Amino acid sequence: QVQLVESGGGLVQPGGSLRLSCAASGSIYRTRAMGWYRQAPGKQRELVADITDGGTNYADSVKGRFTISRDNAKDTVYLQMNTLKPEDTAVYYCHANIIDHRRSFQGYWGQGTLVTVSS
Repeated sequence: QVQLVESGGGLVQPGGSLRLSCAASGSIYRTRAMGWYRQAPGKQRELVADITDGGTNYADSVKGRFTISRDNAKDTVYLQMNTLKPEDTAVYYCHANIIDHRRSFQGYWGQGTLVTVSS
């Protein structure tokens, strides 16, 4: 069993910052790509940023404001969000592609953490 546990969401004023964390645990052999998605009310889930051995990728709407990073030793991915805007309000989901100890490759989702940007 593999689990992703997110933390760091909350209420922040426009222009503020938040840092999200997502830790993978369980029967992990190797963690491959990790990323963050978000889903605002009434909208489809969209990619925010992801990170692989080859580098990082960002949605145009967050470039220059958000930074994704990871700690491979801890199987943890982070999302530093600066200069937050009301339109960043959404539930943020962590995603990871993981090879487990049976050498089975599968994508996993976290439970989601709510980020609300409002004055």
